Amino acid sequence: MTDQRPRVVTERDDRIFHIILDRADKMNAFDVRMLRELAEAVTEYEADESLWCAVLYANGDNFTAGLDLAEVGPAVRGGEAVQGWCLTIGIELLLASDIRLAAEGTRFGQIEINRGIFPFGGATIRLPEIAGWGNAMRWLLTGDKFDAEEALRLGLVQEVVPAAELRDKAIEIARTVAKRAPLGVWATLRSSRTAQLEGTHAAAAELLVIARELMDTEDAAEGIRSFVERREGEFKGR
Repeated sequence: MTDQRPRVVTERDDRIFHIILDRADKMNAFDVRMLRELAEAVTEYEADESLWCAVLYANGDNFTAGLDLAEVGPAVRGGEAVQGWCLTIGIELLLASDIRLAAEGTRFGQIEINRGIFPFGGATIRLPEIAGWGNAMRWLLTGDKFDAEEALRLGLVQEVVPAAELRDKAIEIARTVAKRAPLGVWATLRSSRTAQLEGTHAAAAELLVIARELMDTEDAAEGIRSFVERREGEFKGR
């Protein structure tokens, strides 16, 4: 009998969307179904304008042991879409996130090369961008494992915290982001991604364009009022 329990669980907490890997008995290893459920969760978050920030974390002792190659490997070959140990896809999920935290004692590894394949989820693109060529190749080409302090040095994570505090810290940061003006957050991400994907000249060319768009919003007016009145802004995303 196949296991019908969800592998990815979602929860709503006001403006925050929790995406929780929940296959702890398999070290949260990703099979095809789990990949689909994660994609569905991210799609649900992105389609809901009332949600302003998402937090991705895992139940159990391990974030993920990576891909379940026995199932995912044949699916990829056939063209199918596709805290503890953080391997393969775990690192690539980190690299796809805007802010990344790790628990003390976390061990990382981009180990696909040890199995005759390569990181096809984006690590070959993003890790050199954030860590530099030599730092990225040190781990991508060897398949060696490294610790949380090395992940911090590389820029793979922004903070390393005690394991017992990890989830609360991540949620605290998400709540802080969700309190900010959402249009300002989106504009910041838009400008930063333009610089990353199209270069600094393209990003510079649209700085004033984006700024003028924001200045015409209700949130910008509220931001000015809150500054004058010396209080927290109450933003609506309009």
